[in-house]
Amino acid sequence: MSNTALLERPTAPARHLRAVTAPVATVPQPAPAAPAAAERNLPAGTAPRGFALYVGIDETKVEASGVSLGVLVEALRRTLAELAPTAETYATVALAPVGSGGRDVDVVRLALHEPSAIARTKQDEALDEDRAPGGVVVDISRKRVLIDSESAALTFKEFELLQYLVLREGRTIERTELVSSLWQGATDDEAPGERTIDVHVRRLRAKLGRYEDIVRTVRGIGYRFDRHADVSIRYGHGTPSPDRF
Repeated sequence: MSNTALLERPTAPARHLRAVTAPVATVPQPAPAAPAAAERNLPAGTAPRGFALYVGIDETKVEASGVSLGVLVEALRRTLAELAPTAETYATVALAPVGSGGRDVDVVRLALHEPSAIARTKQDEALDEDRAPGGVVVDISRKRVLIDSESAALTFKEFELLQYLVLREGRTIERTELVSSLWQGATDDEAPGERTIDVHVRRLRAKLGRYEDIVRTVRGIGYRFDRHADVSIRYGHGTPSPDRF
């Protein structure tokens, strides 16, 4: 979805989140930490200059609530302006591959390169590699495929084909879409015919060996990838997210 389309889409009126100025329950409130204690946890020579609030929610869930991401951002900005008029704000959207698993907020932290999220992911990847897992590992971040812990000798176009299907898990992709998407910018003479896609798929399957069935044929339409117990996907650390609000 383009930034322009997002801005032009009708949205519900912005809701102003009112500041809470008094306790709303009788539950005892913990005593605030002393400034000196908080400062002791800061690296030497540093001082707080602001904070980041990671919000994990996709557009489908937002729309089900009758608002949009833009409306939420503006509501938070209005509330912050009331509480701290001199505060400066900056908002961006977190993009992640379709089908990324895990909690929304964890996906957001990783996509926006939050240091502790990246560190934890690198640690998990190192553990995965140490375990030398069997099956197929589609490593999106490193553009490689491991089969029973051995690197598969896929060509660039074969990897692109597998990646395209994996990122659209559960959806049948027509041959015409594969041609137009994987050979963007190619002239009519350079772009392959639909039957050439079948040749690429046959070669890809041959290299997948006993796991060739992870790329399914949908007769008369095209191909698809469904989640499989023998397949794990590594999405890496996300991509830089564009300004959106």
